[in-house]
Order: sequence, then C-alpha cells, then structure tokens
Amino acid sequence: MSNKKCRFSCLIITLVAIIAFVNEASAQAEVEPWGNITGIRHKGQLFEFESSIKVQRGDNFVSTAKERQRPHYKRNGDEQIVTTSIDSLFIKEVVEDQSAGKIKVTVTLNAHTDYKFDAIYFCMQLPNTDYSDGKQRLKGVSDTSKNYLPAGQNYDGTATGAQFKSSTRHLMIGFDEPETVRIRKDISNTGDPQLYVTMQLNGLNKGDTLQKTFTIKACGKIDRTTINLAVNTSLQGRPFEGLGGNFRLQNAKFDPEVIDYCLQNLRVAFTRVEMPWRFWQPVQNVDPTAAANAGKLHPAVKNAMQMAHRLDSLGIPFILSAWFPPNWAIVGKLNFRPVNGVWGNPLNKDSLNATYKSIADYILYLKSKYGAEPKYFSFNESDLGINVRISPQEHDDFIKGCGAYFASHGVSTKMLLGDNSDATTYHFIDIAMNDPEARPYIGAISFHSWRGFESATLQHWADAATKLNVPLLVGEGSIDAAAYSYPDIFQEQTYALKEINLYTRLLAICQPLSILQWQLTSDYSPLIGGGIFGNNEPLHPGQRFWNLKQLASTPKGLFAMTITADRPNISAAALGDNSRSVYAFHLVNTGAKRKIVLTGLPDGVKELRVFTTTKTRNMEEGSPIGVKDGKAKFKIDATSYTSLMSQ
Repeated sequence: MSNKKCRFSCLIITLVAIIAFVNEASAQAEVEPWGNITGIRHKGQLFEFESSIKVQRGDNFVSTAKERQRPHYKRNGDEQIVTTSIDSLFIKEVVEDQSAGKIKVTVTLNAHTDYKFDAIYFCMQLPNTDYSDGKQRLKGVSDTSKNYLPAGQNYDGTATGAQFKSSTRHLMIGFDEPETVRIRKDISNTGDPQLYVTMQLNGLNKGDTLQKTFTIKACGKIDRTTINLAVNTSLQGRPFEGLGGNFRLQNAKFDPEVIDYCLQNLRVAFTRVEMPWRFWQPVQNVDPTAAANAGKLHPAVKNAMQMAHRLDSLGIPFILSAWFPPNWAIVGKLNFRPVNGVWGNPLNKDSLNATYKSIADYILYLKSKYGAEPKYFSFNESDLGINVRISPQEHDDFIKGCGAYFASHGVSTKMLLGDNSDATTYHFIDIAMNDPEARPYIGAISFHSWRGFESATLQHWADAATKLNVPLLVGEGSIDAAAYSYPDIFQEQTYALKEINLYTRLLAICQPLSILQWQLTSDYSPLIGGGIFGNNEPLHPGQRFWNLKQLASTPKGLFAMTITADRPNISAAALGDNSRSVYAFHLVNTGAKRKIVLTGLPDGVKELRVFTTTKTRNMEEGSPIGVKDGKAKFKIDATSYTSLMSQ
C-alpha cells in the first residue's frame, strides 16, 4: 500500500445487533485485565479512549481500575474475558476482536445481594489531545436537529447514539434502544470529554442480571510520518552492564525449569536473591552459624544459598534482599498481609545490634560455605513494608549502623539505598542521600518500576545516582505488580509492548547499571507452558522472553548516550563505547509502520545489524542497514521492538 497518503478509518461503538462486515483487517482491542478498554489498534495505530464501569452513590463513584478490585483475565481465541466485582455486583466483560478495526463488547452484571446505588454507567473518556478541535452530538430520540455542537460542551439527553468527531478521529456510539446519556468535560481533571451511558438506575435486587452488548469500530488518520532520531555519541553517561533478573525461589516444582532455561538462553548481567531471614535465625539467642554447622540449616536457606552460589559461579554479581524478618527483630507479630491497610512491621530498635550481626553472619556463612558474597544488601520495599517497614530516617540510620557493622567484621557487602516499592516514593531516600555519614556505606541506589512511569518521576532517580556518583539499579522490573493474579495477561502483545517500552525509557532516562526482571523464575514467568499457571503446553518462550533476550544481547560494557526523536509513538535508547566503536540502539514503536532516519552515527559505523520482535517475529534478524555520512535510513514495523547493533 502507498505510503504517500495517510490512512483513514472511523471509530464506532454500537449497542446493536452485529452486522456482517468484509473482513478487511482484524481489530486489536487493548484491554486492561481489570476490564477497562484503552483503545483499538488498526494497522498499528492506537485509537485511544478508556472505558470503565462506574457505580454512583450520591457524589461518590467507584470505578473499575488498576488495583481497585480483584479481577481475573483470560483469552479465548479472539475474545478477552474479564470477571471482576464492585462490592456485591459481579461483572463479566467479553471483548471480541472482529474485523476492520471493529470489536464487540458484552457486559453482564449480576447482583449477589440486594445492591443499592443511584446509577451504574458504562463510561468512555476520550483524550482531549485527539478531540479538542472536534464536535459532538447526541443522536436519535432527543436529536431534533442533526447539527453538531462544539467539543467540550456539556450535553444531556435520551438518545439512541452519540458521535464525536475531530480532524483525526471519529467516534460514534449507538444503542439498541433509547438510553439516558450525558457528555461531560468539566468533571475530568484532565479536561478530557467523558461520556456516561446509563446502564441501570436505583439498585438491583439479589439475583438480578443485566446485559448490554455493543460494538466499537476504530478508524481515523494513520500516522506514518517519518521519525527522525538524532544520537549524540560525544558524551558517555553511566555504564549499562545488561539485563538482570530476580531469582527469589518460591515454587520448588516449576522454578528450576524456568531458571535453567533463562540462564542457558539469556546473558544475565546482574541478579537478586532472597535472604530467608526468619528461617536463618528464628530465635535470637540461638547462634545461626553454629546451628547451620550442626546440620540444622533450613531447606529454604540452603536453597537460597545454592542459588546465590550458582549465580556467583557464573560470574554474575548479586543483591541479597530480605523479605520476612524473624519475630524477635521486629515490633509486633509478623504481618504477612496488611493490617488496617498498613503493610509490614518496624524493626525493634532494642534488637538492632543483633539484627546487624544476624545479617552479617548470613553473609559470612554464605561466603565461607558457598564461596559467594553479595555486592549489596537491602530490605525489600521497606518504604512500603514488604515486609520490613521503616521510615526515611530509620533507613538512613540502618545504612549507617549495619554498614559500619559490616565494615568492622570483614563483610565487603555495601548497602543498597532505596530498593523502593515504586519510582513514585523517591523522597524515601532523601535523608540518607544527604547524610555524609551514610555515604561511605552506600554502594548503589535501587527502585522498582511497578508504578511511576512518568519521565519527571524517573528523572529523580537518575539525578540521585548522579549526585552520589553510584550505580542505579532497577531492582524489580515490570509494569503490573498484581499480574500474578491474572497471568494470561503475560501472553498479550499489549503487556509485552508496554513492558519493553518502559525498559527502553528507563535506559534513556535513568541510565541504570541493570534492569532486573521480576522474575526469571516461574513467578511472573517470561516463558509459557510447562504447567506454570495451569498451562500444560510444552515450555516455550513467549513475546516477553524474546524482548528480554533482545535486550540481553546488548554488548557488555556500553555507556548511555543521548538520543532524541522528533515525533511521538517511539521510545529510543542509545548505548555505546567510543573507545571500541561499539554501539547499540533500542527502539520501541507503539504506532504504525513507518520510516526512521537515524543521524549522528560516528564515522567508523558503516553498517548496523537489525533485530525485531513483534507478536509474530522472535528477535528476527533482518538485512543489515547501511550507514552513509553518519545517517541510516530504514523502516520499522508497527508495534515492534527493534534493536540495532554496530557491526
């Protein structure tokens, strides 16, 4: 098809019976595992909106949203199925890909008890950036004229449909019978227009069932504009050693096969293992080293130490992190789940010296008996309390106290600053970062990437590493901490693309020493089948694994470099070593297929190898790309992860 013209389509949502259309091209609904539809892809272009189901009681609204309910997600052929609940209202949503940018959505509501509310709405939020220059109208019973109103005007009525139109988008919504509809812009914090379709008013009785069916067809302007990338190789930033991984052992049946596969098929540059602290020293006045030497080493401790030894023998540095502490080291009884919304337990200040000794004894025993010594130590997510919970000041005090104990007892392991639950909690490290007495004991900074993807948030971590002049690690890398509860999402292109897109942005913004995948075990497994998550297919790599393998193929010992793009829908990271004339570029295209022009390449680079991973291509190597006068021109696939390596 010609690239000289933009492609057009339209976005139609219809609560009507399905009419057969010519199967020109399949739609790709982007469905979050909690049920919100975030858009439809057509020819790689994402036509964005976000649906949700909202329950209103007075001025209070409860919506389907990330980490608000306990949903389940699965795919059945062309259908994505989400089951969830809001209080006693059970919700089943089936989103079926059809054709030519079209999907069918069926929502079933069932009341398990008498359920009182003012209204239940099916809601659509449209990005103001796409519709600010548009117009809108309700259609049907209350539509006495066929004139559009300016976008953003509030609008109420009984209608059989609604339409939103802009220079690049067209959204039409139709119902099989008149419905009460509201269009509101002033209630959105972002100024985005919102559509409320009333599904039910004034409550449901126990056993009542309600079902609504509609279709969505997405069309609009397909952006195939050439993207210009400019790399600046004159300045080398922080080093990137490569992809890392977490090896916290949790499943004796399925972990070994995933670990073996990953270590045999990935270049793993950095790792993280668990210190099963509560099993190492369950009683304060019992010497754990003497007990271990007497053959009383707990199996969980032995397995964790063997894992550390295996990684160390491969020449891979590792972090030692503690999750569950022994009862003697904390205040109160160990909390395995949040109590009144609060996670974890604070450390017992009267036992801090015993805590320092217990951790140091573990490291010394690991070094003596298994020949492995961790590079860094941390409490996992202590800002949140998973499972030790400490304040920023206590974090600073612990770094100084435990760090000094390590130094005086022959332990070379340094302390990890942060190891935070999310990027958003960056202020947790401020006190220790600005304490000159803590500085000698801080070996690196770490955060987990579950939440806080905004560039400004990520920049705080980059700035902290620059200020202290220490490495930055993404101690746990991925995008959804609750995904273990709906593991079918791991096989979706949507999840795989978002995950590698974040990693590319982390490389560019944070310049980490390594991004440690959570996990390279059966927990959040990047592999499919083998009995994991109840899937009995033969164990094999999925799109996420191929993304990781492609990233892990980055040559060792490169440094972050600056790369910029003149268009959206592309994330780019550049790495290189000028002394060796070795360079790598990682590109994630979240839009349609298009041309790329890469400039600023050094004179010594004459050709680039190219690797691509998509839903159907597994780190596939293409024809080499020629470089002339520091410029490379090539095409990049829609919704793809592409890596370029200098020859």
